[in-house]
Formats: sequence, structure tokens, C-alpha cells
Amino acid sequence: MDNERRRGSIWSRNARLSPLVSLLLLLPLFLFLPRWTATRYFTLPEPLTEQYDIHTGLPQISETAILQHSRYLSENIGYRTVGTREHALGDKYVFEEANKIKTLCDDILKMGPTRKLQCEVWRQEGSGTHRFDMMGKRVYKQYEKLSNIILRVSDGTREGKQHALLLNSHVDSTVPSPGAADDAMSVGIMLEIARVLVSTPNWEPRHAIVFLFNNAEESLQDGSHLFATQSPVADSIRAFINLEAAGSTGPEVLFQATSEEMIEAYSHVPRPFGTVLANDVFQSGIILSDTDFRQFEEYGNLTGLDMALVGDSYLYHTRKDIVQNIQRGAPQHFAENVFAITTYLTSSPSSPLPKLAKSYTPPNSVYFSLLGTYFLHYSTETAWTLLAAIMAVSVVILGMTTTWSESGVRVLAMAGLGVLGSIVGAVLFASLAASIMVKVLGAGMSWYSREFSCFILYGPPAAAGAITAQYLVTSRSSPIEARKLEYATLMAMHFFFILTAIVLQAFKLGSSCVFAVFSLGSLTALFLNTLLNAALDGDMTDIPLVSYIVAQIAPLIIGTELIVGLMTIFVPLTGRLGELAPVEHIIAVMSSVMTFFVLSFLLPFLHRVRRSVLLATIFGLLVATFVIMVTFAFGMSPFDPMHQKRVFAIHFEDLNTQEHHLHLAASDGAPGFPEIVQGLTQKFGNQYQGATPVLMDDDNADWDILYPFSQFLTPYKIPLMQPYGYMSPFTSKFTVTAQNDVFNHRTNTRQLTLVIDHPGVIWTTIAFDAHILKWSINSPPEPYLTRHHIKEASFYGVNQWTLELLIQLPAEKIHPEQQKLKVNFMGLVEKRGWPGKKFDGDDSPSMELLSMIDAYMHETSGDSVDMMLVGCVGGFVEL
Repeated sequence: MDNERRRGSIWSRNARLSPLVSLLLLLPLFLFLPRWTATRYFTLPEPLTEQYDIHTGLPQISETAILQHSRYLSENIGYRTVGTREHALGDKYVFEEANKIKTLCDDILKMGPTRKLQCEVWRQEGSGTHRFDMMGKRVYKQYEKLSNIILRVSDGTREGKQHALLLNSHVDSTVPSPGAADDAMSVGIMLEIARVLVSTPNWEPRHAIVFLFNNAEESLQDGSHLFATQSPVADSIRAFINLEAAGSTGPEVLFQATSEEMIEAYSHVPRPFGTVLANDVFQSGIILSDTDFRQFEEYGNLTGLDMALVGDSYLYHTRKDIVQNIQRGAPQHFAENVFAITTYLTSSPSSPLPKLAKSYTPPNSVYFSLLGTYFLHYSTETAWTLLAAIMAVSVVILGMTTTWSESGVRVLAMAGLGVLGSIVGAVLFASLAASIMVKVLGAGMSWYSREFSCFILYGPPAAAGAITAQYLVTSRSSPIEARKLEYATLMAMHFFFILTAIVLQAFKLGSSCVFAVFSLGSLTALFLNTLLNAALDGDMTDIPLVSYIVAQIAPLIIGTELIVGLMTIFVPLTGRLGELAPVEHIIAVMSSVMTFFVLSFLLPFLHRVRRSVLLATIFGLLVATFVIMVTFAFGMSPFDPMHQKRVFAIHFEDLNTQEHHLHLAASDGAPGFPEIVQGLTQKFGNQYQGATPVLMDDDNADWDILYPFSQFLTPYKIPLMQPYGYMSPFTSKFTVTAQNDVFNHRTNTRQLTLVIDHPGVIWTTIAFDAHILKWSINSPPEPYLTRHHIKEASFYGVNQWTLELLIQLPAEKIHPEQQKLKVNFMGLVEKRGWPGKKFDGDDSPSMELLSMIDAYMHETSGDSVDMMLVGCVGGFVEL
């Protein structure tokens, strides 16, 4: 019997296909599955044009109607920066559109007076203060007479209004962008959802829906703070859905969910696209962004969902965020998913809204979507049970298939070290390639305009590093041990995934589900492998080709979804992380790690080939790496018209000295910015003074209108010739003065009111060093001497704000005249922004210069640079 089994083992091993033939047979799998998965990822529904179904006559969500709203706000009105005339026009437009919904509602009730339906519209207006910490910096906000438009749809009863769902989007746009996707599209989605619900025959909500069109998100979430702290209907809100955009293509992503109830609500969408991994990444702070979600959670203690369009975020916060660049089908996808959640929460008998009045269940589950169709959602307890079951079966298979001799244990140990070594090798080789790209070839971010080209650049060195580790393991093995390394490596790879899943689950990271799915696939392959070998009476350590196919299916599908999802977010993000961020190494590491995971089960396959072939493969990959690096360095540009470099330009009038300067900064570390600065200096600068680099820190007041985002910028300062005969009209208008100024010699304190007058100036910011004991901001100051930044946002036409201070003076007895408070102040001139104020700007030298800079940059860069062009004024005063 032993001889027959030995012969069966020899027969099965000798009958195995050659490595080359096996690879050729596996190749269709590696080509088809990723392509199929990526196709499913990017598939969007067919956009609907009509607002009513031509067959049934029933209302339906129309993408055409959504984009009409977006187009009117972003193109007819334009750049809706808080405090501008356009901002006020956006407020007026949305108020009118909300009233159209109310009129529609009233007309329907006239035809069916017994229907339980009521629509109410308010325009909330208010002032307030709040603290907004971001990027490790303290920022204090003060807003004056800002507005929100509120539409409430209910059954008209007190009970029906008691537990409401909030839908939120923002009407305003940021300084350099018309904001078609961010966030006019979401405004259109909410208006269209309201229309469809009201127009649906016999629809009556069990619970009210509050549509909040907040009008100040880009100014650091003032509008949502105003609603959460001052709206009379805020107390009735039990949950919320925040609609955002950081891109303009693809399906919207669920990237924050703060309760089990809301995760369950999301499971009712027709096209799910969310994963706990996205939630983990966002909560980690890696993505330096924030949404109104924060205000509702912090001040309303509410649970909610944060959903955003994120594909092609190259256009995010640029002048190319226009309707033309919103992918067709994306608004339809977004709207239909939000509609499904809304109807479940407000119309279903099983809605959790009443229960949420008391409390909600913090997330304690794992969830992820698959292929944009399936939504898997299970508890942490189920996750632990699944992991325990996988581990138990894995140990049994390990015991059945492993020879527990000294040699057998050594092979397993070497295989485990080989797996870890391959990960380290992949990262190390890719990182080395990244260092060469940046420091030797001077071609950082050459992959920027093509999200997935980084795999072409860093995939080969990562593969070379992974194979090198396997080569070293093989070269230190005896011939008998080498024959067993293939199966041992497959087993080690499986245990690596299951142990990683367990560790992540122990740290309560739902991302463990990715590795759990990988390990489930490899366990299936191991189980199948054991059955086949037992049936053939062969060696248990033989691996039929079908086992590789089964093991590789999950990594190819899940891995492709992760690659597409993560790289479409992270690659564009590198264009706004600042010069000092090691983005080349970040992308190299991400590319190498994901390459390793997606193709992980090819590691065992390497032990089918001779060492000489492995060595030749490593050499070939390194040669390919060199060729690819040279091609990227000298044949590819990081930027093009649809993947632009972000440059920030401020024309600044110093109200103290009457000097004019051009401040320039970039938000990325790609080569070429010093050349841009040099070109602009030669074209527009003072011929007697050149551009000088400036230290960016908290004391740099030149960029305070962008604080704290300015901390990522790499600034230069270019002196300009003062226009002949020009005197800034804001010298006497934009002022900071002290009133009610009282010194208390007994307590060594000073009490005063700062009065900031700023007619024609918006987004004003003041900064000063002081030990504040008390002030009029609704957040206690730091109890020591430090620098404070207070940023203002007000509605169009508001020209003044005040700040009350009680200052602790130094212990040294100094004459009050020597204890003056130095205040830096700065603001954006409402009529000085290009191209936002192209047809509504003033005739100042600032606007003339900004228009010329724009034309010059468009011509010299081939439209590969997006510039924020604004005119600012400011100075300092000692009080």
C-alpha cells in the first residue's frame, strides 16, 4: 500500500503541468477578473431625463432636473463664496425652489384635502461662534447673519414631526471654484427627492423629512453649526444624511456611518457602495478633509451617514468643477440611493427614528459592498465566530498535511519568513525606486495624471522585491525542503491573512473583513486541495492548478475594488498634501502592498520554477524597472488640462505701507514650481527685487485667509511696482479698533472690544498673541499666552463684527502704553477674484494683474495649472 501511495505521489508530481503552461492557463483569470470587477465598479445607471415616467405617469428622479439646478447655481450664478453677491443669489435661488415645492404640495392638497401631507419653508438667519480644530491647529470662527434654507415635509401632525430625518447639502462654494459637484449637485438631488416624494400619489410620511440647504460649509461649516445650535426644528432631528462631493465621477461612496441603525438603513439602497474600510481610513485622519457631518455629530449628538461623490477629485475645488465634467449617471446613482434610505427611514413601519430619540447603537459590525450590487453586513460577534471557524479548520488541515518532523517544521518556518520577507522586499524595492525617481531623476509625481500608472512604475520593483525574498528562502533550502516549500508557502500565506484579520479585529477595525475574505478563499483552496489529493491518493502537499484558481478569486475581485477605490481617492489627493509630504513614497508603498495582496497566491507558484529562472526573473524585472523609470521621468508630465497643478496666488495690498506684493504657493511637491515663480517674477514683478521664499508658520499673516490649510503651502513673495497714483480705498474702510478699553491695575488685566469694520471685504481674519482669560466666543480660550486665529464669515452686505476680550497682562509691571495688542488683519476683497468676478469686479490694479496672470499661465502651461487668483488687503494695528 505504501508503495502504491508513493507511486501515486510521484505520478501526480510528474504529471503536473510546467510552470510556463500553468501561467498561460492562469493568465485569462488574471486578465478577466480585474477587468470585469473594474467595469462593474464604474458602471452607473442610465440617466433619466423626464421627471415623470412616460408609461406609468408616476414621478421619478430625473438626473436632467438635478443638473439643471447644479448648472444654474454654478454657471448662471457662479462662484458662491460666502459673503459675495453670488452667495446671496444662491440663497435666493434655493429659497425660491424650496417654495416651489411648497406650492406644489399645497396644490396637491387642494385636489386631495384628506391626504396627510404638509410642506413648510423657512429661511433661518443667525450669528454665532465656534471652535474648529483642523490639521492640528486651533481656529475660532465667528459668523454674522448667515442663512440656511429649510424645507420640512411631514404629515402635518405633531406626532409626525416629533422624529425627523435630516438631509443636508450646502449651497455655497469655495473661493476658487463654481462648485457644480461640490455641492450644487447635492442641492439638486435634495430638491428632486422632495419633488418626487410630494408628487407620489398617496405618499404620506410617518416621520418628517427636514431638507437643510445650508449656506456656509466652505467657510468651515458655519451653516450647519447655525442649524444645529439655533434652529427650532433641530431638537426633532433623530438622524441625518450628509450629501457631499470631493470629485465628479463614479458612484458615491459611504465613508462615515456612526450607528448600527444607520448601517441597516443603508443596506436598503439599490446600488450599495460603501465599506467599513473607507470609514476606518476617514476616521484615521489620513484624508485631510471634513464635512458638515462633524457639526451634527458634535452639537446635535446625532447619528448619520456621510455620502460623497469622490471619483476624479482632480477637479475638486478648482474652476473646472462644472456640470460638463460631472459623469452622466453619477447624480442618478447618488439620488436613487439617498431616496431609498430616506423612504425607509421616514415611511417604513420598521424605521428606527423613534428609538433614536433616546440613543443609538454605536457601530459594532462589519460591512462592505461587493461589485456595486451586494451589501454584506454582520456583527462583530459573527466576525469573531467566522474567524474562529476559519482558524479551527485551518489548524486541522495544517495538522493533516504537515509532517511534524524537524525538517517539516523548518520548512514551515522558512515559508512564514518568506511571506514576511516578500512583503518587506516589495515595499523596500518600491521605496528605493521612489527615492531614485525623486532624488536622482527629479521626476516626482510623474504618475499623477494617470491614477493607475503608479502600478506600472512601482509594480515591477515590488514584484522583484517579493521574488527576491522567495529566492533567498529557496537558496537556503535542501532539495527535499525546496520541494515542500510550494505548499508550505501557500499555507503560510493563508495563516498570514487569517492572523492579520484577527489582529485588526482585536483593534476593532472593520477592515479586518478584507483579510477574512482573503483567508476564506485560501481556506477553500486548501480544503479543495486536500480533498483532491486524498481522492487521487497523492501527496497532500501537491497543489493542483485549480487550487490556485480558487485561492486567487477573492484577492483579484476584492483587491481590484480596493485598488480602484483607494487610488482614485489617494492619487489626486497627493496634489494637495503640500511639498513636504513624502507622496512618492506613500504611493510607492501603497502600490507595492496592494500588488502583493492582489497577487499574493502567486508566491507559492514561484517554487515550481528553478532558482536560475527566479534569478533571471528578478534581473528582468529590475531592467524593466529601469526602463520604465526613465520613460516616466523623461516622457510623462504629472499635469495636463484635466489633472492640473494647484497654484495659489494672492495679490496683497499692505494698508500700512501701501506696498503691493504677489504671494504664490503650491500645494504639491512635484518639480516645476520654482520655474513658475521665476516666470511670473520676470513677467510681473519688480525688476529690482526678486521672489523670496517665505517660512510658512502660524506667524505668517500673509496667508491667514486660508489658515489652517495654508500650513501645507510652499510660499514665495514677489514685490510689485506700486501703481502710479493709486491709493488703496480700504485704508480708511478696513479697520480694527478698540472700544470699551479698560485696564485693571489690581488684577493686571485689560478688557476691550475689538471692532472690525470691513465694508467690501469678506473672509476677514485677525490673529494676535495674548493670554486670554475670557472672550465672547462660545469656546474657552487656551489658558496661556499663545497665538489666536479668528476667522469671520458673514452674509453679503454685513460690514462689521466685534470680539470682546479679557486679557491677562504680563506679570512685569509695564506701563499700559507699552502693553499694546498687535493684531494682524487680512481679508478678501469681495470684487477681486478671477475668474469668479470677471464680469462683476472692480477696476483696480489687482483685478487687472490677476487677469493678466491667468492669461499668461494658460498660455505658458498649456492649461495644466489651476490658479486661485484673489485680491486681498490687510495689515496690522497696535491697540
